[in-house]
Amino acid sequence: MTRSYKDWSSKLPFVIWAYRTSVRTSTRATPYSLTYGMEVVLPIELKIPSLRILMESDLLESEWARIRHQDLCMMDEKMLKVAYHVQGYQCRLERAFNKKVRIRDLRKGDMVLRECGASIFDPRGKFRPNWSGPYIVDEILP
Repeated sequence: MTRSYKDWSSKLPFVIWAYRTSVRTSTRATPYSLTYGMEVVLPIELKIPSLRILMESDLLESEWARIRHQDLCMMDEKMLKVAYHVQGYQCRLERAFNKKVRIRDLRKGDMVLRECGASIFDPRGKFRPNWSGPYIVDEILP
């Protein structure tokens, strides 16, 4: 969308709009609909009305308010459905990841590295070492 590296800030609102109105694979919903409880009306739909816009334009204001209230009452169910979908999606990702994991049995005499936990007070920050060692396995415990 940009012509050079200097004009990216002028395109930022369009990028944010596209992000908020596109369906996420993990939730099967748009961030906009999860926030506001309804799908966004795109600017093009105002010029070339879609079926959804035509149906809403024929409604009285009181009828539209009643339907909107029902949609907001159903928001908890929609969030619950999204949560179930996210759980299933995470299980599928975990299965796909675990297919590639090779289990290795350690034996006495093997050399291993120990992962260092993140220390909040480490002044080196992201430059701290991730591993310590090598260590030699002396004994295997159950």
